[in-house]
Amino acid sequence: MSAFTIQDAEKASIQLIADSSKGSQAVHDLVVAYQANRRSGTAQTKTRGEVRGTGKKMYRQKGTGNARHGDRKAPLFVGGGRAFGPRNRSYAKTVSKKVRTLALQRVLGEKINAELVLSVSSFEVPSGKTRDFSKAVRDLTDASKVIIIGKSFTEETYRAERNLTWALLQTAENVNIEELLFWDVVIIVDDALEPLAKRTS
Repeated sequence: MSAFTIQDAEKASIQLIADSSKGSQAVHDLVVAYQANRRSGTAQTKTRGEVRGTGKKMYRQKGTGNARHGDRKAPLFVGGGRAFGPRNRSYAKTVSKKVRTLALQRVLGEKINAELVLSVSSFEVPSGKTRDFSKAVRDLTDASKVIIIGKSFTEETYRAERNLTWALLQTAENVNIEELLFWDVVIIVDDALEPLAKRTS
C-alpha cells in the first residue's frame, strides 16, 4: 500500500485538474444533476376539471345577495380544485460528457493533492467475512469513510462488505464524483487505473 500521487496518475495516463480555479462549475453542475435525477416528480394536485363532483351551478345567478359562482369545484372552495398546484413532471437534467470528464478530473485531483488517495496492488476477501474485510481495510487506513475502487471484485468480497456502512466497493466504470466527494479516503486497486484513465481522457 502506498499514497497515490500526481506522478503516479501521470504514469497511469490519468488526466487531472490540480488548479483550484478550474472545474468547480462542472462539479457543481454534475452534483446538481445527480440530485435532480433522483427526484421522483410525482407530486400532483387536481385542477377543478379533475375534481370529482357535479358541475351544477351552486345557486341562481341573481337575487341571493351572494357573489356569482358556478360549481363547488372552483379553487375558492374547500374540496375544490387547486389553482397552479404541482403537476407530475420530470426534474431530470442532462450533463455533457465533456463536463462529466472535467468534474472527475477536478475531484480526483483534489483528493490526490489532499493525500486522501491510496494505491494497492489488489484487494480481495476470499472468506467473505465482514470481520476479515474490516481488518483488511483497517490495515490500510483508519479513516471513518472509505471507498475502494477496482475494475471488479469477487462475489465473496462483495458479501464481506455489504453489512458495513463506513465502506463501499465500487467499480472504476461506475464510480461518480458524488461518491468521491462523500467518502473520506479513496483506495484505488491497480486494475482500476486503466478504466479511470479512459474516463479522464
